[in-house]
Amino acid sequence: MIRGLVFDLDGTLIDSRTDIARAANHALARHGFPELPESTIALYVGDGARTLMARAAALAPEDPRLTPLHAEFLRYYTAHPVVSTRVIPGAARALEALFSRYPLAVCTNKPRVTTERVLALLDLERYFQVVVAGDDLAVRKPDPGPVLHIAERLGVPPRDLVVVGDGAQDVLAGRAAGAHTVGVRGGIQGDARLIDAGPDVLLDDLSELPELVRTSSW
Repeated sequence: MIRGLVFDLDGTLIDSRTDIARAANHALARHGFPELPESTIALYVGDGARTLMARAAALAPEDPRLTPLHAEFLRYYTAHPVVSTRVIPGAARALEALFSRYPLAVCTNKPRVTTERVLALLDLERYFQVVVAGDDLAVRKPDPGPVLHIAERLGVPPRDLVVVGDGAQDVLAGRAAGAHTVGVRGGIQGDARLIDAGPDVLLDDLSELPELVRTSSW
């Protein structure tokens, strides 16, 4: 029985790749690193801002240059989070159809400060009872901890949740938590890793989700 849904943010509900790439390249250039194509930076999205910048600059996690680089990315991105970012049309339709029938949550590896700004500026915060960001807990996706935390806050057993996302980390976190998983094609990182993660259901467009929820035997 489905009693709640948990959504990834970047690439699932919003197309944010251009703004993320712009902020990353700003930080790279400011600190003397070569800028990268948007398509390359997109491959690094999904595991948090610090990891994104470590990959973009080819730095080890313990490299002291990473801390100011990460801080510059956050400063710029927090100031300019939705210059090009838009709600994905299918996502808007799905949220509108579902939020009056089920408790909804966001589970993102994006930092709290940028998550809140993006949700507010795009008028998405009204849909969600719970938002868990990448720096809220000691762990983040693909660890199941954030999904289990959401289940506890919603008062819903994980087995009655559906985790929806465009990335492998969403599927892995949901499965490890004992939830159902839905993958959505066409996300920021492309489909290969998502498909390899093996979601229970794979959708071409998030607008298909309300019908799946309505007819599912979960």
